[in-house]
Amino acid sequence: MGVQGRDDRSTDRDGGKHTGLAALADEDFSVYEAIGGWRGIVESLLPGLVFLVVFLITGSLTWTIVVSGALALVQLILRLLQGGSFLGALTGLLGVGICLISAWLSKDARNYYLPGFLINSFWLLVLGVSLLVRVPGIGALVEYVREPVLSGFRAWLKPWRSDPALLRAYTRVTLVWILVFVIRLAVQVPLYFAGSVGLLGGARLVLGVPFFALAIWVSWLMMRDPFHAFHAVPGNKGAEREEPDGIDTGANGAGRCKG
Repeated sequence: MGVQGRDDRSTDRDGGKHTGLAALADEDFSVYEAIGGWRGIVESLLPGLVFLVVFLITGSLTWTIVVSGALALVQLILRLLQGGSFLGALTGLLGVGICLISAWLSKDARNYYLPGFLINSFWLLVLGVSLLVRVPGIGALVEYVREPVLSGFRAWLKPWRSDPALLRAYTRVTLVWILVFVIRLAVQVPLYFAGSVGLLGGARLVLGVPFFALAIWVSWLMMRDPFHAFHAVPGNKGAEREEPDGIDTGANGAGRCKG
């Protein structure tokens, strides 16, 4: 989650680096790496830009979908030829495909942006609930990327939730991302109902990669010090921990997410 059209692949890794929000789990965090480098910028911006430009120029939804679909296939092939992740490439194609199908079935160019509304609404709900149960969603994501678990969740949750500074930072960062999704919806949904494809497409581009880059940079600044302080302690770096009943939780991690 994060970059519209890209942020749902938050744990995709090329060269060992996480992208999207999962990049917050990296010790050597970089905004440039978080957005996937130059290729991530291109892959995130180009589909929406091409869809918008072709539609505004031709006024034809059919031609717009044909050109956008062809571009998505070319991007898939190029990424595979460059040794990129097959799953990441397929996810990107599916993301664009769902948007194009939404527009095609409804015969309305505005509905190219409808899946994005649903995704933003979903993450807004998930993060809101996470705060209500006092397990900040961004904190859970970051800690899971660092130490995936299949069982022993209480033992996994306890250390980082018991650190006041880190829990406070994760809560504030989660609030930042709730605000991101609220702003996206507050700006784009009225444009959708106003029927302005040009303004809607432009807003989607601005609130995609540029807005995501700003938000994740602010997030890192807010959590950097407590994050480093907590994980500087050897026992908090994914080392084996035991629950009171002696269940070992350190060896139960799944492989790091790759999406």
